[in-house]
Amino acid sequence: MFKRTDKLKKKQHKSLFRIVVDKLHLWLGLGAGIIVLIVSITGCLFVFQKEVNDFYYRKILYVTPEKSPLHPVSELKKTAEAVLGPNKPLSSITTYRQPDLAWEFMAYKGNDTALTYFGTLEYYESVMINPYTGQVTGRLDYKHNFFSVVKGIHWSLLLNDKYGQPVVGWSTFIFVILLITGLIMWWPKKWNKANRDKSFKIKWKAGFKRVNYDLHNVLGFYAMLIALVIAFTGMVWAFKWFEATVYVVAAGTTSPPEVKQYESVQAPAPAGSNPLDIAYSKALTMLKEAKRFYIYADERPKGVITVTGNKSVETYYGSDQLTFDRYSGAFLGRRNDSHKNNGERLIEMNYDIHVGAIGGLPGKILAFVISLICASLPVTGFYVWWGKRKKSKKKQVVIRKAPVASTM
Repeated sequence: MFKRTDKLKKKQHKSLFRIVVDKLHLWLGLGAGIIVLIVSITGCLFVFQKEVNDFYYRKILYVTPEKSPLHPVSELKKTAEAVLGPNKPLSSITTYRQPDLAWEFMAYKGNDTALTYFGTLEYYESVMINPYTGQVTGRLDYKHNFFSVVKGIHWSLLLNDKYGQPVVGWSTFIFVILLITGLIMWWPKKWNKANRDKSFKIKWKAGFKRVNYDLHNVLGFYAMLIALVIAFTGMVWAFKWFEATVYVVAAGTTSPPEVKQYESVQAPAPAGSNPLDIAYSKALTMLKEAKRFYIYADERPKGVITVTGNKSVETYYGSDQLTFDRYSGAFLGRRNDSHKNNGERLIEMNYDIHVGAIGGLPGKILAFVISLICASLPVTGFYVWWGKRKKSKKKQVVIRKAPVASTM
């Protein structure tokens, strides 16, 4: 006769739905676990990149405020161009109202034909200048910066976006499925005290296997909602279809609002003035709440000067944008944050939500902790599976043979 094991009896009571859920959670977790681990760890590291960079590069990024007037942007631009050389034209300028911050003059050029992260960046550098003295405080190579490399791993596994991002994107999609199937598996059949304790508390005094099991189940449950937000915001970048879906859901329409396009006319600037300085001076007056300014000067014949003002040094959402003639500095048009629909606003918030910056320092700490938990889930999940696998090898079905009658 056969002796049924407890495991066999337990399987007989499982519904087809639970069997499918269990198998999905197991095999998808084993398949995508290593990518989820890498993406979560690098995301965890990147959360406080600004704070760490500010500390490490403090002598380059910060200056001593002075009572002397600030140097004109056009003059500082020439200084930066001389440092970078003619083969690295400026891409953008970042200035601040905060008096102790150096201004940043950035040069960037990509190469979409390369295979790896380092090949896709021909150069990505910034010259930092003291706006009071006009002196260069330092030069930053973002291409080889530690956090840029961490971001490259997190974004596309240090591959070209068209190769690496789909892998990261689909692994993130699988992680969402793992969170949902994990919740189904976690859900107690009965809400009695014993099950509540097992579902919501970690039994620290138990053995390693039980603690590991609780770390996987309990921490996974507590992290689930924020982990889903982080995963969904990551998928916005990975998939155009998902970004379009988020936009439509938030905006309630598939048609974005019309954005007026402007062109420069070759009208000369007032004698003795520079159009870039004129544009920046007007922007300071018009964007009174802005604390950080991004200046983009399109050098094409009909290109314009665009000045974007952010209300925070930490975040990127909620910006207002001004457009100026590149020849005269004349004001051409304005598009405020209030002119955007909810879809545009949500997509613009995506980065700040993803890294937790939208919630300030508490938001970053929360994003850090949740990312750390997400990184632990593939590890604790693997040990749960490995422990059951070893256990199942030891407990085989026992076959008992009936005794043979003696003929003697």
